[in-house]
Formats: sequence, structure tokens, C-alpha cells
Amino acid sequence: MVLITGVAGFIGFHLAKKLLDESCQVVGIDNINDYYDPNLKLSRLSILEKYSNFVFHKVDLKDKSEIDRIFGIYKPEYVINLAAQAGVRYSLQNPYAYVDSNLVGFVNILEACKNGSVKHLIYASSSSVYGGNKKVPFSTKDNVDHPVSLYAATKKSNELLAHVYSHIYGIPTTGLRFFTVYGPWGRPDMAYFTFTKNIIEGKPIKLFNYGKMERDFTYIDDVVEAVYKLLDLIPKPNPEWDEYTYDISSSFAPYKIYNIGNSNPVSLERFVEILEEKIGKKAIKEYVEMQAGDVLRTYADVSDLERDIDFRPNTPLEEGLERFVKWYKEYYNVKND
Repeated sequence: MVLITGVAGFIGFHLAKKLLDESCQVVGIDNINDYYDPNLKLSRLSILEKYSNFVFHKVDLKDKSEIDRIFGIYKPEYVINLAAQAGVRYSLQNPYAYVDSNLVGFVNILEACKNGSVKHLIYASSSSVYGGNKKVPFSTKDNVDHPVSLYAATKKSNELLAHVYSHIYGIPTTGLRFFTVYGPWGRPDMAYFTFTKNIIEGKPIKLFNYGKMERDFTYIDDVVEAVYKLLDLIPKPNPEWDEYTYDISSSFAPYKIYNIGNSNPVSLERFVEILEEKIGKKAIKEYVEMQAGDVLRTYADVSDLERDIDFRPNTPLEEGLERFVKWYKEYYNVKND
């Protein structure tokens, strides 16, 4: 039995579908909030609800009693916490949404795991925890004490909270630092989605920092495959651990952190060129200055992911964007010119 929070979200939907196709029993939780179009979330959910091995509960992670009730009924062996208030820029406008979902909600999940018989808790962290780090590629061996957004700070807090529960209560936890995940059924608040929409509609797109930014775009199928392979790779305590001998992504507790990224950063300018090619239309570009909370580059070192599960994300951006644009045109009924 696998319980997935944020199951109507982008990554949650794809991961649930993979597990359902593998005949796993999946319990899904989501509050279907309106941070972006709830109809897209409901469309994803309608696909999952066609499976007989899927059960859904509309619940907010802040609702501790309801979370405890669901854990009590289903007694999940595996928990994948993907529910979170996402978005770096939105955290400047509505900081309390991040506290409620990413901190209070996550503690409720940890408490439910503590009181249940959970074999493995996997949770979403983010590449944003690397913050102002200059050294690239970003490694799980690197210190992440300099976040540059509230969103990043809440994600680092998740890693710290998970470590405490791993240490005190023996809950095996694995944190995943996702790097700019994209693909069909994606999030409308992300650049690749808004760029596609605006290019198709003939509206300008904003290139922050005058287009001089790089992102490690990671295709959704690669992310799902990595999470699926990690599900049964349950961290074990290491009594010999110390910070001089072992890297800080592991611990004396049953705890581990991984980067999930393509390990191939692409400039914003090149990204737009590929998108223009796949859409078949030129973008109207508006160059603007860097926005608070943003970082210049993300670049994942995935060497420990390769070592531990013999896998690394590697879908080329050209291939991934072609699939996304095809889905977008079909879903929104866009007629080719």
C-alpha cells in the first residue's frame, strides 16, 4: 500500500499512474487548491480514478485529525509526500501558505508515519535549497545553509525535520531535490508552460536576468522512474557515520538525500529557441531584470543516484519539449496554423 500526498499535482499524478500500472494499491490525498487551475488537477484525477486499485481523499495536510484517520484506515507501508505549496515567486506574496503546507503539513505527515508502521517515507525537497551556492554541479555533499527564498527555506526545513524523525523514531526517510521538472500535464505556473501559452497566443514572454539564466530541466518520466526505483531502497542507520568520513546526504540515522536532475543545464535563450521550434512560432521576448528569490543556475550532480540505483535522468530537452507541446495542443485544443 502506497500513500501519495499531492496526488492530483504534476509529479504526484504521474507517479501514481506508474504505481497503479504496476498493480500497486494507491491511496491519494490532495486538497485541490486554486494556486493554479483546479480543472487541470481534476482532469489528472479523473484518469487515476479509472483504476480499481486507487482511492482518493480530498484532504488538506493541515487537517491533522483527518490525516491520522486516513493513516489509521489504510496503514500504508510506503508514503510519498509530494504535497506542498510550490513556487519561488509566490512565496514573496503569500508566505503563510508555505508555512501551513510545507511546515505544519509536513509535521502532520511525520507524526502520522511515527504512529503507523511506515517502512519508507519519500518526500519532495527541491534544487532551490542550494540557494546562493556558486560551486557547480550542485552536490548532495554541499552545504545548503544559504537559501534565497522562503520556499527554499521550507524545503531545507523538511530535510531537517525528516532527519529528526529518522533519528528519534527510526523512520527511514529519503528526500528528493527535484531540478525543474517539466512535461505533459505540467504546472501552469512554470516558465515552460507559460512560455508555450504566450507564444501560441502571440503574447510576450518575460526572460528574467535578460535571458542569462540556466536551468537543469528534468523530464517527468525520468523523475518517476527514479522515484520508483528508490521506493524499495530503504535507508539504513550507519552507527559509524561522522561528518569527516561520510557525506552529509547520509547519516547515523536511516536518512538519505538525492538530487533528481538531468545534469545538463540549458540557457534560457536556448530553451526558448527549442520551444519556438517545437511550437512552430517565434516568441515575442521581453528582457527584464532578475527577480528576488531566483538563482542564476541549477545543475545537478547525480553521481550517488547512479551509484545506488544505476539510473540517471537523461531525456533530451528537445524530446521532452516536443512531447509537452504535443500534449498542450491536444489538451487545450490548439489548432495548428
